Amino acid sequence: MQNDNLKSYFHLHFIVFIWGFTAVLGALITLDALPLVWYRMLLAVGFISLYIWYKKIPMKVPLKTLFGFLFAGLIIALHWFTFFKAIKVSNISVTLACLSTGAFFTSLLEPLVYGRKVIWYEVLFGLIVVLGLYIIFNVEGNYVYGIILALSSAFLSATFSVINSKYAKEYNPSVISFYELLGGVLIFSVFLGTTNSFDTKFFQVSASDWMYLGILSSVCTAYAFIASVKVMKFLSPYTVMLTINLEPIYGIILAVIVFQEKEKMDPAFYIGALIILSTVIMNGVVKYYKKEKA
Repeated sequence: MQNDNLKSYFHLHFIVFIWGFTAVLGALITLDALPLVWYRMLLAVGFISLYIWYKKIPMKVPLKTLFGFLFAGLIIALHWFTFFKAIKVSNISVTLACLSTGAFFTSLLEPLVYGRKVIWYEVLFGLIVVLGLYIIFNVEGNYVYGIILALSSAFLSATFSVINSKYAKEYNPSVISFYELLGGVLIFSVFLGTTNSFDTKFFQVSASDWMYLGILSSVCTAYAFIASVKVMKFLSPYTVMLTINLEPIYGIILAVIVFQEKEKMDPAFYIGALIILSTVIMNGVVKYYKKEKA
């Protein structure tokens, strides 16, 4: 059992490393954010459907739940769109630093959705995050549009997490992922169709973009999601939470390695990013010890 835990711990770090690489792939792919997300979801649906077929997983869900999955699919599609758009108009470092605020958007949304009281230390941590964002805004004022998009992406990510938390307890993760990604594809397809965006240019994808899209949809989406569920059977939620919070750090390091000068920022940016990341981790630590004490 201890060996299983150790293997799962290293496996989780590998999965988080893969998630960090998602931002790099988004920057390498030359497609605009909208077609990029559409292709990612479409290919991921194909890979997950093959996995469901291979495992013979039942697909039947109530109609009301199905509509809930489709709505969640729209939210995750918009999250990815704003995420990749932020990378295109700014850079990976700015996007990932702002995206790490998602935990605090979740803290704000949970009292509204589940009716629990607001917790004082979450408000305090939220104010510290605002300080970190203020520093980033001050030193990277030319990336304001990218910062706004990244913060929007963080809010959408938090919304998706809150919506999905109730489904994860009742349904198979692969089935949830399949219907949600399918919903995102269908809704985006309707939008693209009504705006006459399905033109010749839309389907002109270079060989390198196909390669990166293949990696993004299979390894970074389908595989990483299914594998993350598997390792959670052997690791505590606290371990999983702390490790996942390393995603922006991995992503920023990878971005500097791959893109070098483009991703090198003012030293004050890293102070702001460190304030945000440290606060997110501290929030998780406090929550864990509060839960243990209870």
